[in-house]
Amino acid sequence: MLSPALDLADNWTFTELWIDPTAAPPYVLILLGDDQENCCIYDPAQKYQVVFKASSYSEARLWLLEDEYERVEGQLRAEKVA
Repeated sequence: MLSPALDLADNWTFTELWIDPTAAPPYVLILLGDDQENCCIYDPAQKYQVVFKASSYSEARLWLLEDEYERVEGQLRAEKVA
């Protein structure tokens, strides 16, 4: 695990949005990574608390995929439920 002193909120080089598409509205998590692939996953619904830290992008991605989150690409549009 990463050191708690590492604050990716001020030191990130890439970001991704991940959603749980089964929730309505979809539940969103934010993945931030630095130039050495250290990653933190933040939960906007919990005042942007870090919910997971990883020492590699693949570890963070696996954690999200295990909980059936999907990476957002482009624009996510709401669908009407009949």
